[in-house]
Amino acid sequence: MGLFRNVLGAAALLAAIPASAASYQHVLLISIDGMHQADLARFIATTPKSTLATLARAGKIYDNAETTRPSDSFPGMLALVTGGTPAATGIYYDASWDRTLSPPGSDCSKLGGAADFDEEIDLNADVVDAGGGIDDKKLPRDPRNGCKPVSPHAYLRTNTVFDVVTAAGKTAAWLDKHPAYDILRGRNGAGLADFYGPEIAAGAQDHDVRKTEVNDDLRVAALINQINGHDHTGARKMAVPAVFGMNFQAISVGQKYAGYADAGFTPSADLAEGLAHTDRSLGQILAALKAAGLYDKTLLIMASKHGNSPVDPTLVRKIDGKSLTKAIDEAAKGALAHATLDDVGLIWLTDPALSAPVAAALEQRKDELGIAHVYQGDELKRLWGADPAMDARVPDLFIDVRPGVIYTKPTNPKVAEHGGFTADDTHVALLVAGRDVKPGTVADKVETRQVAPTILKALGMDPNALEAVRAEHTASLPGLSFGRP
Repeated sequence: MGLFRNVLGAAALLAAIPASAASYQHVLLISIDGMHQADLARFIATTPKSTLATLARAGKIYDNAETTRPSDSFPGMLALVTGGTPAATGIYYDASWDRTLSPPGSDCSKLGGAADFDEEIDLNADVVDAGGGIDDKKLPRDPRNGCKPVSPHAYLRTNTVFDVVTAAGKTAAWLDKHPAYDILRGRNGAGLADFYGPEIAAGAQDHDVRKTEVNDDLRVAALINQINGHDHTGARKMAVPAVFGMNFQAISVGQKYAGYADAGFTPSADLAEGLAHTDRSLGQILAALKAAGLYDKTLLIMASKHGNSPVDPTLVRKIDGKSLTKAIDEAAKGALAHATLDDVGLIWLTDPALSAPVAAALEQRKDELGIAHVYQGDELKRLWGADPAMDARVPDLFIDVRPGVIYTKPTNPKVAEHGGFTADDTHVALLVAGRDVKPGTVADKVETRQVAPTILKALGMDPNALEAVRAEHTASLPGLSFGRP
């Protein structure tokens, strides 16, 4: 675990030494959550005058890009800015478990606590400003640190591109969907000069495409303020960030609650609306860069934290998550410590010795529970390069579901989710555009974690300033050449 501890002093020294002359003064990272590579290809083909089509003609498209496994928002986002997998960052999901922490509000006499860093930690998740941010009373506590609450940013084990550019005296900023994206501030909380996370769960905005578009618009307006040399409110002057960006949610929500018309990625009406609105918003952002004289000084990276599964509407099969947790209890009474369920299952047990018998019991009921495979033991170590016996955060079991299976109540209107291993979850869009980028397509398999070292390389900084890059030997994206403007 010590290998991934953030050492800001070392990072600052590395960041101060350019790896090469900078090609760009700014990198703008845009995550279009849910966008598959097939969505991008189809949208470009059907709307040739769109912003995305224009960018694609001028940029580099990565046809075979994969996000993290599990394909959740937190590990997916962190891959983009740390260069690491969950084994390095210590983040397997936005809702997870840590055997060394204690429950929120406790006296730390009990070990084992949920690290649920989503809207559940807001002061008030029913309002866009989250009632003022994060409620410390809802955070897990650390018995090794005076039983103090553990904020999302303190939970991250590695540094980020934001930490590196900040340590080098530059400005970094980010905009996302929950206050819990405080995790991007870095372990010391100083990695971002500006952060804005309007709560997307407020008023169930994340259940309706048009309401989600309103939430996306808040971040677009905030980003344009940053492009124009102000903080996200527009009230305070601030240097235009060297690294900044935002995420879009409308496409992901359209996939979850409206879905596709067929297995060929034909969007439903609501999903088509989300795609079109996101494209128009990108046009506003690019127009702002041009008006500010920053377009040729900025490298644009458009990626996706995750896809959503299934695309084929005929595959949707909803299984109540209680069926799975009940099966675990029947296999070994009291064995379940925590379960995170979407179109995937992350299972933490009260006793790791129960992993093999519980996995065997679940495999015997795989048809009933929609299970493709249960990873445990050595197989789990090979999957992540991490061992639950050595790392307090690694799940004891990882359940890969059959295509189309979602662990949710059958009455839930959603028709897709993310987190799993299928291509619909992991095969995401990735596009890089900028003055020095030679247009074309890269067919080689790449991973979204390669974005992080690419960001630093574009700024003329050393990718090895990132701890996860050093630990996991993460390469920059191929097909790009950076040098002096």
